[in-house]
Amino acid sequence: MKAVVLTSGGLDSATVLAMAHAAGRECYALSFDYGQRHRAELMAAARVAASFAGTVHKTVSLDLRGIGGSALTDDTIDVPVEPTEGIPVTYVPARNTVFLSIALGWAEVIDASEIYIGVNAVDYSGYPDCRPQFIEAFGALTAVATKAGVEGHPIKICTPIIDMTKAEIIARGMALGVNYEQTVSCYQASDIGIACGRCDSCRLRSQGFFDAGVPDPTRYV
Repeated sequence: MKAVVLTSGGLDSATVLAMAHAAGRECYALSFDYGQRHRAELMAAARVAASFAGTVHKTVSLDLRGIGGSALTDDTIDVPVEPTEGIPVTYVPARNTVFLSIALGWAEVIDASEIYIGVNAVDYSGYPDCRPQFIEAFGALTAVATKAGVEGHPIKICTPIIDMTKAEIIARGMALGVNYEQTVSCYQASDIGIACGRCDSCRLRSQGFFDAGVPDPTRYV
């Protein structure tokens, strides 16, 4: 069975790719060069995809800097280094909607039955497009917006880590042989993947390794 796996180069998506691979899926890893500040994650995504035998990897270019509105796509907005209330400025407007739409198109082209995405509703930054309600709504869309759906076999949206803590995700990935040293999670990582150690993503990642009782392989400033 073929599956498109959204692969950002971060910890969560690496684990999801490992889970799909372990489940016997023929994996098609999909990454996006969308003008993100942390471009080191694109190299990380390529490394992660290459570590799973038989995985096809594609990077699609988008220009979300054209609309901005996020610290990840607008250099005039600083990445916060302290916890904030509400939806943080690192939220990229409609990003997962856009990503899933393109993944859905590729899934139709290659006749894939599933799309895997590493959204998480437990240890997350408050992003609205990481919630179960969003995934349920997009799943309903696949049934009416695609040839596959109209013909009675809609493409399934799979979210295997949505209810897992970061520590549980790391433990699962370790059991599946994920090399987390290959991954980059930092919102403002250097060009060679050195993490700031201060942003929301770094804090969640560091705490996850601590809670899992696993040495953190991240290269911090």
